[in-house]
Amino acid sequence: MTVSTPAVLSVDLNALAQNYHTLEAVSGQPVHPVVKADGYGLGAQAVATRLMAEGARTFFVARAAEGVRLRAALGADGPVIYVLDGCHGDDAAMLKASDLRPVLNHPAQIQAWRAAGGRTCGLQIDTGMNRLGIRPEDAPEAFDGLALVLTHLACADEPANPMNRRQRDAFAGVLDRYPGVVRSFANSSGCFLGPDFAFDTVRPGICLYGGGPEGRPDPRIAPVATLTAEVLQVRDVPAGESVGYSRGYIAERPIKVATVAAGYADGLLRSYSPKGAVWIANETCPLLGRVSMDVCAVDISGLDVAVGDPVELFGPNRLLDDAAAAAGTISYELLTSITPRVPRVYSQ
Repeated sequence: MTVSTPAVLSVDLNALAQNYHTLEAVSGQPVHPVVKADGYGLGAQAVATRLMAEGARTFFVARAAEGVRLRAALGADGPVIYVLDGCHGDDAAMLKASDLRPVLNHPAQIQAWRAAGGRTCGLQIDTGMNRLGIRPEDAPEAFDGLALVLTHLACADEPANPMNRRQRDAFAGVLDRYPGVVRSFANSSGCFLGPDFAFDTVRPGICLYGGGPEGRPDPRIAPVATLTAEVLQVRDVPAGESVGYSRGYIAERPIKVATVAAGYADGLLRSYSPKGAVWIANETCPLLGRVSMDVCAVDISGLDVAVGDPVELFGPNRLLDDAAAAAGTISYELLTSITPRVPRVYSQ
């Protein structure tokens, strides 16, 4: 029996590999990929496996449970996996059992990890983002097992923002305490700020998956993810009639409308209304009315479109950052919002 899959997320692993090597080249340092949130929604196991084939040997996740799943998928002899959340409560036993390295973010975490007999770990310095990490003035001296020290840029997607240099200098100011420890600073956007920001390794995320370093398309970054859906129905809508919930769109003239099998239960954000657009029949066409749970409506007036035809919601023709801007959000949210009912299909 064939199961219908009206919406599909296609992942181009060759494009992922291309972006990996682009980030290596532009930063001049080894790339340690961030594969948190299930590889930004694309599938952490598939993403990490391909990146390992390209040379990646260290990965970052956010949660201990993510690390446990990734370790199980990649094997005990697999790569180094750091957990950005650090070590909480009873996590130490879980981290040790799966050979995960916590990035410790405050003194209590350092104490808990060491008291549990934990060894290799990372340390995060908060250089101004005020999210996670120890402030520079409170940074501890080096301790046994410390293999990595890192911080995180707050404004790297704005290259001219003086915050970037302030954070860089604050980070550099504590590094004398950690001789021989790997230093990691640049995220995706930070890879493009120049060699002064690269230190020993870089930790890109979104640029691996097709998002531009400044929140808009960049020709150096290849599209990786393509979200497509099928046309379920085509209808003529007379002038004066409405489309969708709450009469979200009222036709000012007779139009032809395609009902497309993607809605917010698939990850097509409701905020696409009213500025969203898709690629269909080699044209960019606007969404009409409100995105529903399972479908959306598209103006296909003047086009030859039939039931079953593919619609690209984002991908090589409707670039990820452009789609995100139309939804009033960022590429990260678009990718991580794709729900489990949408199958991931990999090409390489």
